[in-house]
Amino acid sequence: MIRADLHTHTRHSHAVNSVAEMTRAARETGLETFGFSEHSPRPDGYLYPSDYQAKLLAGYADYIAEVQALRRASTPQFTVLLGLEIDFMPDELEFARQAVAAHPFDYVIGGLHFQGKWGFDWSQAEWDAIAEAERFKIYARYYRDLGALIESGVAQIIAHPDLIKIYSRESFDRWLNTPEAARALRRTFGLLQERDLIMEISSAGLRKPCAEIYPGPRIMRLAAELGLKVCLSSDAHATGQIAYAFDQLETYAREYGYAESWIVAGKQARAIPF
Repeated sequence: MIRADLHTHTRHSHAVNSVAEMTRAARETGLETFGFSEHSPRPDGYLYPSDYQAKLLAGYADYIAEVQALRRASTPQFTVLLGLEIDFMPDELEFARQAVAAHPFDYVIGGLHFQGKWGFDWSQAEWDAIAEAERFKIYARYYRDLGALIESGVAQIIAHPDLIKIYSRESFDRWLNTPEAARALRRTFGLLQERDLIMEISSAGLRKPCAEIYPGPRIMRLAAELGLKVCLSSDAHATGQIAYAFDQLETYAREYGYAESWIVAGKQARAIPF
């Protein structure tokens, strides 16, 4: 059993349940380490058509305080960690640095959800209107931006490293077969190896239109070849998604030679065997 889940959200953003409700559910699931990684505030101008930023900003201090209280009450049998998912934009590096320095986070997960000021994980209709040649350009830019996130030093864990496939998996799979993709992936994940950061393997993709674990097999083979550290996570947005499909994640990770999931507490990484 995988005993830790570090990627989770609360109703302080666009998730369903409170900090307290998520914590109770994590205990009942049998986890030993449970990390909250609420989304960070974003710079002005980076918005989805329907957004939770006002709600997040209004309750952000409460989120920090609630999780810190649970952190202080942790025991060796059940530990709560204070984390953050930084919504990274390459043109807003200083904003990201200030956001991660503002509170004593145990760890920071780096998430890439925007291309320019477009939140690319918003809707199927937006992707349906994009020709495949243009999609290929978007995929290439995504991996350049992911490289910038890795090089920025703001995160210890890199989230859902092929999120860009969420609404266009067939096109993405065709792009993966191109020489350009091979070069892009080699460069980006080579940076991950050089910086000794952790790559997330996430069951969230199973709940999305792409219907595939993040990342897919091509990237998993490269990760195993490079000897990357991995962290298995759910990206839970409700109590019922905590540790979601962890048995499937473990089987998947083992297929590529993995037998442990890394966690970060107090900015220090350690491995937990399956």
